[in-house]
Amino acid sequence: MSGRYAIAVGRFYEELAERLERGARAAFAEAGVEAEAFYVPGAFELPLAASYAAGSGRFAGVACLGAVIRGETDHYDFVCAETARGVMSVQLHTGVPCAFGVLTCATMEQALARSGGGLRDQGRQAAETVLRMAALRAELAGG
Repeated sequence: MSGRYAIAVGRFYEELAERLERGARAAFAEAGVEAEAFYVPGAFELPLAASYAAGSGRFAGVACLGAVIRGETDHYDFVCAETARGVMSVQLHTGVPCAFGVLTCATMEQALARSGGGLRDQGRQAAETVLRMAALRAELAGG
């Protein structure tokens, strides 16, 4: 699993962003690869950041990290759906693996538990996903 990797981080929820990035960096470090982080205002901007990173030709994969917490309006639904669709679109159009490491939770407590606080570490899982998909891409390309 050689190469460099990008971490796109939506920083709307600062504490969650830091926790997610920490988990991703740990997974990349354990795999012995370099990762460079790029910061955007929130989850909605992650697909464009992933597109810039994937299109640069500098990265074997992009872990997209962020959080969206349900509020009182439909805004949550639109942000979640369009962010997921956008990240998927980037990887399908570029061939560069992009993981959807965005927490989509009802409460802050749920998000904290899923950002390395107990149930799982979504940042770590996103990095591990990107690493596996980049390895698969390399295997199918013949090395």
